[in-house]
Amino acid sequence: MAAKKTTTTTTSDRAVAQGWRSGLESKIGKQLEDAGVPVQFEAAKIEYEKPARKSKYTPDFLLPNGIIIESKGRFLTADRQKHLLIQKEHPDLDIRFVFSNSRTRISKQSKTTYAMWCEKNGFLYADKLIPEEWLNEPLIPERGVLIPNQIRASRA
Repeated sequence: MAAKKTTTTTTSDRAVAQGWRSGLESKIGKQLEDAGVPVQFEAAKIEYEKPARKSKYTPDFLLPNGIIIESKGRFLTADRQKHLLIQKEHPDLDIRFVFSNSRTRISKQSKTTYAMWCEKNGFLYADKLIPEEWLNEPLIPERGVLIPNQIRASRA
């Protein structure tokens, strides 16, 4: 005969079952109730901005005409947010994406694809390889050409 499993219910488990996130919140809620104070748990939202922090972005490829190419297999939330911040701070840079598959959804729950995100946010994109037209575009000084500190030798 198999041994009977016993489970203990913790204060935290009971609190969560009652709609609290922790046992401490449950205790404070009860304290307020007992004191006749209306309980307003998570009844408001406060907006705030996270403090700015200096970051650096290293583009995947810099074309001689000033176009910046970012190659992406997976295009995670953090990457999307980063590129929106860069675009806002450096609107003169011409950053374009080359995806493994631009029809990939940004998440399982979303109908938005990488392509749709680019179109919505004003980024040009392509699939698999850099389009020939991008390689042949003339240099436009207003593009905010970046000058690399060191140019790596081409990979053979």
